[in-house]
Amino acid sequence: MHYKEYKSINYAAIADEILEFWKQENIFEKSIEVREGSPAFTFFEGPPSANGTPGIHHVMARAIKDIFCRYKTLKGYQVKRKGGWDTHGLPVELQVEKELGITKDDIGNLKSPKYVSVEEYNQKCRETVMRFTDQWDDLTEKMGYWVDLENPYITYKNDYIESVWYLLKEFYKKGLLYKGYTIQPYSPAAGTGLSSHELNMPGTYKDVKDTSLTAQFKVIENQKSKILFDVIENLPIGGQGAVFILAWTTTPWTLPANSALTVGKNINYVLVKTFNPYTFLPVNVVLAKDLVGKFFTEKGKDGNFEGFESTDKKIIPWSILTEFKGSDLENIEYEQLLPYVAPPSGAGAFKVITGDFVTTEDGTGVVHTSPTFGADDFRVAQQHGIPSIMVKDET
Repeated sequence: MHYKEYKSINYAAIADEILEFWKQENIFEKSIEVREGSPAFTFFEGPPSANGTPGIHHVMARAIKDIFCRYKTLKGYQVKRKGGWDTHGLPVELQVEKELGITKDDIGNLKSPKYVSVEEYNQKCRETVMRFTDQWDDLTEKMGYWVDLENPYITYKNDYIESVWYLLKEFYKKGLLYKGYTIQPYSPAAGTGLSSHELNMPGTYKDVKDTSLTAQFKVIENQKSKILFDVIENLPIGGQGAVFILAWTTTPWTLPANSALTVGKNINYVLVKTFNPYTFLPVNVVLAKDLVGKFFTEKGKDGNFEGFESTDKKIIPWSILTEFKGSDLENIEYEQLLPYVAPPSGAGAFKVITGDFVTTEDGTGVVHTSPTFGADDFRVAQQHGIPSIMVKDET
């Protein structure tokens, strides 16, 4: 066999020659046909969405996919590769609504001055979602990515949808489906949940200044909280105040759904005797030892408790009464902070639990835990049998 000699390398020209040879000789198709009867290795591409143009990151991902398919081909497998198009809903819907100058309320609403029928809207979405298929096909060919684009699967087609329902039915028949819950980001504007992909779309995030606060959760005095109340019962000043666990949060709107407080099992915590900086009443608070300096001034340490009323209230006296590990606080109960919505009867809410995500970098070392608003919160609540409190109301 004779090979062409290249006096100088022109990579673009070589690529064009190879691509033309593959096309003329149907090399991709033959790589499958000649292995008829061999063990099968089937590849369905995790489909891109053609409502946007392809980028260099798609080239990188597809090159990795192609490596595995070519490797299996060289090992003697018959490797059928099927391309596809992901016609995911929300980004396309928002794009169409922007182009048409409408909102969800205009679709199918005969009273709307911008009325668009459901059929017209759906058709526009189908056109938009496949808008850049030519660019995708061109990229696929030029990068030498072998995949069947003549017969792609398209996720809005009935045959694809019915195949998914068929598989779900088979899972159900085998007892593999169950009812559960997960934390799903929600868009009030779109009226739907959001995927991780949608949360990472351009323009989704922006820097904002928001209010944070430190909430006081009042500890219930019982056998479980003896570690705290035994220390203060004989104090002339501290004993007059209640015991609170301090929890800092940057999402105060989630506080009505609080159902637990999470501490670090091996973090050192302290019980501090002091005065409430707003009411100036005596109080005892629990927080992480390493974060005491963020809430109390050095000037107030072991200050004059007896004469506090006559002193400058800008310098609030405080004193550490005792120290303990987070594990010592586990199962201590507290009063519901905002009793707007009650948890399920006897569900065991409003107690201290331990979690591996608690740190002493910010806040109080105690995490306000709302299972309906955070993935970590949901996970640790499930581990400890803590119920979720649903406060969302669209009516």
